[in-house]
Amino acid sequence: MNSTTSLPLHQGGITPISALHPDIFQSHILALLDGPSLASLACVSSQLHALSTHDILWFNICSSTWPSLNHPRLQQIISTFPSGHRSFFSDSFPFPDLQPLKLDVNSCTLPTELIFAVDVYYQNQIIYSKVEELDTSSSWFLCSPFRVDLLDPKDSASTPVRYLGGSQDEAWLKHLEENLSLSWIVINPTRKKAVNVSSRRAVSVQRHWLTGDVQVRFGTVTAGDEGRGSSRELVECGVVITCCGKEGGEMHVREVCMVMEDMEGKGLNGKDSLVILEGVIEQGRRKGGEGNEGKVKFEEFQERKRERKEENQRKERVLDLVCITVGVVGFVSFWSAILFK
Repeated sequence: MNSTTSLPLHQGGITPISALHPDIFQSHILALLDGPSLASLACVSSQLHALSTHDILWFNICSSTWPSLNHPRLQQIISTFPSGHRSFFSDSFPFPDLQPLKLDVNSCTLPTELIFAVDVYYQNQIIYSKVEELDTSSSWFLCSPFRVDLLDPKDSASTPVRYLGGSQDEAWLKHLEENLSLSWIVINPTRKKAVNVSSRRAVSVQRHWLTGDVQVRFGTVTAGDEGRGSSRELVECGVVITCCGKEGGEMHVREVCMVMEDMEGKGLNGKDSLVILEGVIEQGRRKGGEGNEGKVKFEEFQERKRERKEENQRKERVLDLVCITVGVVGFVSFWSAILFK
């Protein structure tokens, strides 16, 4: 008679996880999970935590989520993070938390280099990727308006997306808002930290008033480096993707750029932008969020900008009235003194 060996059974014939070979569990179960699910599973038990922290799992998750990370330079940098790709995912996947920056502007050391890993998706399929390395140590960069352009003004990137317009223009813009998404990861290679400053989903889509090109805006609102009531109480890190094309033909990406603006719509210079970005990276606070959270924050920011503009206009009108009154009183007093002398 042949004998067979069976796995130990517990509670009605259920095989415990400990009975599975670790390699089988990793390749057939853990490898199928996305990042948030794998991170949640790691909190269940010490055994699952040990199985879920293997770097190859997080390497595959990061590479599939952000194709730009396959760049050799980025792979070398991520390997130096405290827990490799798991640390990078922890930094880059959640939204930055909107909290006042706890950063001493006068004593903080600004990064001499930043790396941007950018991925643009249409219906969750990658259509454009770029890795941009930026030298931030020059005096020219620190004093100039902060702006990062991924494409040369004369170049454009073709996409498999069909460009529509005409009678379908309104529906087409709405379609882009719902189906175009962006990841813009800022990496500080010196501190071995990163943050995703994109709102993921578009916060606004409109046509340029002059060229007619479609401008898709992504934006993350964060706390600024000045106190309440100042123009930099809140700062928007905005990314604009400009698309063009002929109706019925391919959609081309003409421009992908990032700027930093305060509550008065003024662009920040390189040094001030570095302070904000460094504060967000060092903040350490991250949080999950719904897909439309970025748009809600953006609309609130726009409302605050509008209120601030109206308040400044009221102050200017009052100041103008005071100046006019003083001028009239001075004029009348002067001629009164002349005439009735």
